[in-house]
Amino acid sequence: MKLQSILESLLFISNQPLSLKDLAKAADTDILEIKEVLIKLGREYQESERGFILVNNNDKYQLTTAPQNADLVSRFLKEETSGELTPASLEALTIIAYRGPVTKAELEMIRGVNCSLILRNLLIRGLIEELQDKTLGEAVYSVTLDFLKYLGVSSLNELPDYEKLHAREPLKNSVEEDDLNLETKIN
Repeated sequence: MKLQSILESLLFISNQPLSLKDLAKAADTDILEIKEVLIKLGREYQESERGFILVNNNDKYQLTTAPQNADLVSRFLKEETSGELTPASLEALTIIAYRGPVTKAELEMIRGVNCSLILRNLLIRGLIEELQDKTLGEAVYSVTLDFLKYLGVSSLNELPDYEKLHAREPLKNSVEEDDLNLETKIN
């Protein structure tokens, strides 16, 4: 697979800037080769007047919408964020509220489906926030103060059965124990 294709895919799916080091590790190649391809891609995007550009800030790269489309994108996002939440968004938001902070992988394990777009929409609406967990080395999601204000509560502890549902053991242990219990029942 071409390095250009690999980098475009990684930049496309990432919701945060990616460092040269991260890209080199993911693509299993050296940083200089990554940088050369990124410079080429950046030029290509600008010359072809695409709807996105490659932004570089301190050797961290991210695909963003083209500045000439800013008004259109802003109107679209405003419309997208002013409608009602879908049942899937409400489900994800509930999981984040009760289990948070939660990683994308944990959320997807609970829901059983990809949650990228749902997370993006909840972030845009300001109902959740993304923080970098240094111990996990990945992003975690939790609800915002705006979420609490919207519900009219001053703390997550005021949610029904919060203590009971939040205090559950980590998912991995719960799943393994459930599997063990199921195996015992079968045998």
